[in-house]
Amino acid sequence: MGREAVPSRPLGPGRGGDSSVPWIALDPFGGALGAPRSILSPAQISVLVIESQWDAQAPATAVELRCDTSEEAVYWEKGSDWRQEGKTVTAWVKESPDAGNYSCRSQESEELLGSKLLLIARISSEGKMMRWILKSFKEPKDTFLKCEAKNYSGIFTCSWMTENNSPNVKFTIRSLNDPQGDVSCSSPVALTQGALTTYTAQCHKESFCPFAEEHQPIDMFLEVIDEVEYENSTASFFIRDIIKPDPPQCQYVAANGTVTWTYPRTWSTPNSYFPLTFRVKVKSTRRSKKEYNTDEQSVPAPGPAEVWVQARDRYYLSSWSEWSSLCSFELSPPGPDLEVARWFQRSQNIPDPQGLDLGTLEPNP
Repeated sequence: MGREAVPSRPLGPGRGGDSSVPWIALDPFGGALGAPRSILSPAQISVLVIESQWDAQAPATAVELRCDTSEEAVYWEKGSDWRQEGKTVTAWVKESPDAGNYSCRSQESEELLGSKLLLIARISSEGKMMRWILKSFKEPKDTFLKCEAKNYSGIFTCSWMTENNSPNVKFTIRSLNDPQGDVSCSSPVALTQGALTTYTAQCHKESFCPFAEEHQPIDMFLEVIDEVEYENSTASFFIRDIIKPDPPQCQYVAANGTVTWTYPRTWSTPNSYFPLTFRVKVKSTRRSKKEYNTDEQSVPAPGPAEVWVQARDRYYLSSWSEWSSLCSFELSPPGPDLEVARWFQRSQNIPDPQGLDLGTLEPNP
């Protein structure tokens, strides 16, 4: 689903949002892989992402630090163990201790004149970003940013994961091909399960028309900072590619002995223009499982059994929904699986492999 971007972006002032999740705002700019890049913010604090090849033999990256001031007698410092005099100096960046905040000060007054925060993006010998903060989803494999839509409204969610040992991690997510600000995203919401925390942001493409053909994909760009470490990931998609409906609503109607289901309330309307197809799973009292596909919204009750239903766009092979909640029923005391087998055979018009019609058989005594 995703496409990897060149791992280099500048950082700007923070923006508001859910205080429980650190949130940063970043601005786009270009440049060649491996070159440091910067942009001066109104507060005269700029951020440079340095792409460092992560092996012992690779050289450090020379970063030019320039103090934007009319004063001549200035110096640069980093903490208490690094200092160089001059408006323009060179810092060598290879590993995390080399990154951090570099400050330009007046030699006479010690006034802070400017500051640059250097971040490190770890790059393999093949030129690919190495990710330690972001964790991959199991499906699809090697996916660090996953986006899904419940319908064709233009609203979608994007999710990413980190380990819980990153308490200072900060994020931003935005659209790369959206100079007019047509795609907006909420602050992410965090959900921790075990050793992983999943963050989810809801996004909306304002000008999206559900009845028109999509011609240009949406390119979402995620950036992550943990202390002085920087990572990013992208996802490129059409809305039709990421559709995953909510589960159908299933019920057993005792009056006519049928199992019925309705379209999810969140699905696009009219249903005639946005039809769904369904997959029915039947588990009998003997734990026999059967599945089949149908465009209908009801089936005859298959005897003592449990039934689940899931849905998918009928005309575009995107993702199946999760299974519905259990639609369980029991019309008679548990018995053989024959009734389930008969129902499944009739619904699919499947002849018995031995030439027998299950509907003509009687259960064994």
